[in-house]
Amino acid sequence: MESFLYQASIYLAAAVIAVPIAARLGLGSVLGYIAAGIIIGPALGLVGSETEDLQHFAEFGVVMMLFLIGLELEPRALWDMRNKLVGLGGLQIVLSALALMGIAMAYGQPMSVALAIGLTLALSSTAIVLQTLSEKGLMQTSGGRSVFSVLLSQDIAVIPILALLPLLAVSLPVHLTDNGSIVREIDGHGDGHGGAHGAGMSLVDGLPAWGVTLVTIAAVAAVILAGIFLTRPVFRFIHAAHLREMYTALALLIVVSISFLMMLVGLSPALGAFIAGVVLASSEFRHELETDLEPFKGLLLGLFFITVGAGINFERLFEDWPALLSMAILVLVVKGLVLYGLAVMFRIKGRDRWLFTLGLAQAGEFGFVLVAFSVGQDVIPQSVGETLLLVVALTMLITPLMFILYEVINKRMVDTGPTAEPDEIDEQGPVIIAGIGRFGQIVNRLVQASGFNTVVLDHNMETIALMRRFGFKGFLGDPTRPDILHAAGIETASILVVALDDPKAATKLVGYARQIRPDLHIIARAYDRTHVYRLYQAGADDIIREMFDSSLRAGRYALERLGLSDFEAAEAEKVFYHHDRDAVRQLAELWDPDIPASKNEAYVARAKALEKELEFNLAARSEEPKRA
Repeated sequence: MESFLYQASIYLAAAVIAVPIAARLGLGSVLGYIAAGIIIGPALGLVGSETEDLQHFAEFGVVMMLFLIGLELEPRALWDMRNKLVGLGGLQIVLSALALMGIAMAYGQPMSVALAIGLTLALSSTAIVLQTLSEKGLMQTSGGRSVFSVLLSQDIAVIPILALLPLLAVSLPVHLTDNGSIVREIDGHGDGHGGAHGAGMSLVDGLPAWGVTLVTIAAVAAVILAGIFLTRPVFRFIHAAHLREMYTALALLIVVSISFLMMLVGLSPALGAFIAGVVLASSEFRHELETDLEPFKGLLLGLFFITVGAGINFERLFEDWPALLSMAILVLVVKGLVLYGLAVMFRIKGRDRWLFTLGLAQAGEFGFVLVAFSVGQDVIPQSVGETLLLVVALTMLITPLMFILYEVINKRMVDTGPTAEPDEIDEQGPVIIAGIGRFGQIVNRLVQASGFNTVVLDHNMETIALMRRFGFKGFLGDPTRPDILHAAGIETASILVVALDDPKAATKLVGYARQIRPDLHIIARAYDRTHVYRLYQAGADDIIREMFDSSLRAGRYALERLGLSDFEAAEAEKVFYHHDRDAVRQLAELWDPDIPASKNEAYVARAKALEKELEFNLAARSEEPKRA
């Protein structure tokens, strides 16, 4: 017990120190966790092989992550993803496995061993990739969704892969040693890695193939049926106790019991947890489960990444590091080529293509499971298994650097959308609208419906095409380009509406338009208050904060619910509106882009005085101000 607590303390201390440093350096938490594991393991020797219990404990981080992912996907959503799951994900597994199998055979491995190697390395790291996508806000991008689809396909594929691997052992009764002699390397499960993921016991041991299949189907069916029929009564029973901690206990019980059941029948605990999550996605208790398990998931995933770093055998790595590093790079390159080809085939474009390619090129944590399982089932030799474990660990260690490479590429790419020549602008009007997103299209509809002509410019081809489909004319072109502006009639227009999403581009456009047309009335959309100041200095006449009016309306509704009459709430809204617009103009005069606002003494003092004026003005509107 003392040893376990000591090891746990070392792991947690390493995480607390290393991860914030890595995050501040822009390296991401995953690389911080892995680096922490390397420091406390191979570097300082603070943890050793006796941490195996803690490693198994940490693996539940991956299990919980898959369970929580399942909770986000209702069966209908999963069905809607079927094309990507089967097509994109299925092809990635098959093509990557075949390519890596061919390379292994070229290195002299028998076909059965090469196939096991290919299947093992074809799977990517669900834990690292999803954690990184979430941290960097890339999960909801097109590339992020494609990455998730492939990872989900890989997790599902673990079942047939685990079923296939024992069959490969039939053709491998003996192993070749390094000196060419033929020996049987291990006997059954005597190496300690037998059973399902090293569980040490399995209900399917000794059963014929059809028996294994029946037991597997029965286990999956039990998880699904329990999720449908048992969880609601159990949750209601727990709810009657009025003890908050019981929800957490039940959430942990669900995950742990499902994992144990899956291990008993030789399946992946993570996949079983995912299935249970999907079943419970439509439950009214879904959000309770998410809230209760999220802290455990983050902590255990961190411990898992640390164990990856601590488990790297640097002694073996240093003995033959050029070959091992070459193998790891070869895996990354081969999988990257396959992924890039699939991205082209499935029309994943621009930044999303590079995210898809670089994000999935590594091997994953399931590789550790499959290697141990393959060695235990006499599928691959022990020596090959040790090499594979190092290759998998190296590719995972390189993965955060791949995401840094993606960010470099992302910054250098000018546009994610398809490139196209700008339209020939054959119309001019009194109003030019630059940008036709959710803000600009409202302005355009109002002005056109009132009988005035507009010239709409936007650099996004899909946006212009959608606009035309609904009967509105627009021109494809970058509004910040002088030639595009002159073609649209900037010399004769009365009003320029700047509604670009990019704040820097909007400021640039306002500055250029003011320079060539001092008399032009410029209406500009601002992202936030700082952007207001920049637009003011650039020469905009009317500046609209994109969320200002809607926020005022929400505040008025809140005042009405607090007891103010409709008239009183409306008057308060009006006072705030005029005061804040005047305050922004005054503060814009004091704002300095080279000094943070919090350190600009004149700015801070005036802001405080204006806030007191606002409180006084609102109080003066009513003889008896109503307060909650």
